[in-house]
Amino acid sequence: MSRFTFVFVLLSLFTVQAFSKNFNVLDFGAKADGITKDTKAVQSAIDACTENGGGLVLIPAGKTVVSGTIYMKSFVTLRVENGATLLGSPDIEDYPDDTHKIMYKREKHMDPCFIFAKDAKSFAIDGYGTIDGNGHEKYFKNKRPMLMRFMNCNDIHLKDVKLINPAAWTSAWLYCNEIVVDGIYIHSRSNKNGDGLDFDGCTNVRVSNSSFDNSDDCICLQASLVDKPCKDVVISNCIFETQWGGMRIGLLSRGDFESVTVTNCTFKNIKDSGLKIQMNEGGSMKNMTFSNLVMKNVPRPIFMTFTQQKACVDAPDEMYPYKEMKNFIFQNIIADNTELDKNSAFFLTGMPGHKIENIILKDIQFFVSGGGTKEDAEKTDLNEYTLEVLKGHWPEFSLVGTLPASGVYLRHMENVFVDNFHLTVVGEDARKPIILNDVTNSEVSKFYRNGKLVKIKN
Repeated sequence: MSRFTFVFVLLSLFTVQAFSKNFNVLDFGAKADGITKDTKAVQSAIDACTENGGGLVLIPAGKTVVSGTIYMKSFVTLRVENGATLLGSPDIEDYPDDTHKIMYKREKHMDPCFIFAKDAKSFAIDGYGTIDGNGHEKYFKNKRPMLMRFMNCNDIHLKDVKLINPAAWTSAWLYCNEIVVDGIYIHSRSNKNGDGLDFDGCTNVRVSNSSFDNSDDCICLQASLVDKPCKDVVISNCIFETQWGGMRIGLLSRGDFESVTVTNCTFKNIKDSGLKIQMNEGGSMKNMTFSNLVMKNVPRPIFMTFTQQKACVDAPDEMYPYKEMKNFIFQNIIADNTELDKNSAFFLTGMPGHKIENIILKDIQFFVSGGGTKEDAEKTDLNEYTLEVLKGHWPEFSLVGTLPASGVYLRHMENVFVDNFHLTVVGEDARKPIILNDVTNSEVSKFYRNGKLVKIKN
């Protein structure tokens, strides 16, 4: 190595050390003993990091840092190292009221949060450690802080960390752009209403290689503001387990939804639905594909509703008009519900005069236990999701109840194409395998029940 090259290397190393610095919370006074509240130290490290132009804020390995609400800033990477824990304070007084709010009506008790960012850009939370909300019911029975809320932020990375025990939702992403979530694990069973990732009015979202174990919906796509669409979302290679819904799209739906793909995912042990897609607050929902999915013990692999209902905390006095819900493909799906009861079905329903349009169901294997009675088969008085039926609540399957079909029930739809659908019914079942009610311009081809081709009148 020449003298010139040696000097150049030394100068380069000096430059890197001078301008990129790690901000260890211990250097800012954190005790990191799992007892002392280190909120001030953590925030001081974050503030110093962003003032320096960016860098790493370290929660060091082998340490447990207790904190109340902290505020993420631009150009900061909060790294929770392997073996480290960032632990939420058990005292609600440590979560101030300046972290915006939840956008659902009747849920103000979830306004506080642990990690908050507003108008920040290019920040990250990563590492192989754990962020523990410490949200157990013995600490939080009334007001319950979310683990994270990010608002009007751009270029966010959440990678490799474990997110556990939030007192409410794990995360709410409001009107953010350019989001990457990769390799995370969420366990949210310590309290009620434990959603995983809720993207509200977000664009350019990529979620991959992650697993979820939730007490409520694992991933939600929402649009609480008319001028903030939820679009360009890709979800892949994930595992969903929950007491409610695997993926929910809609409900909060004042804005539009467009361009969503979900692929290569598994769903298991879900109480309600795998894909729960609901348009009810006046927006438009279109252009989505769902493929290469495997489900086990998921009563409604697909549950779609198009109706009217107010979900947003800022809802106007008047009811929302219908707009549109169209252009969906569901392909390459295996759903095994042989361990469940007769209320297992693909259930897609619009409303009279307001149809879901352009649906393809293709290459699907569906295994069910059966059990449908003659009385079930003869049912014709199924509830519609009218305002009188909803009574201020959400359009849930329980409001309709047992369907007259053992496999697929489609209602108030247009341009529906079902191809290569294999239904296996283990026990006796008096119901038809598939029913189309008020479905125009449809074609059902290669629909099999227990290996035998079913003749369907289109």
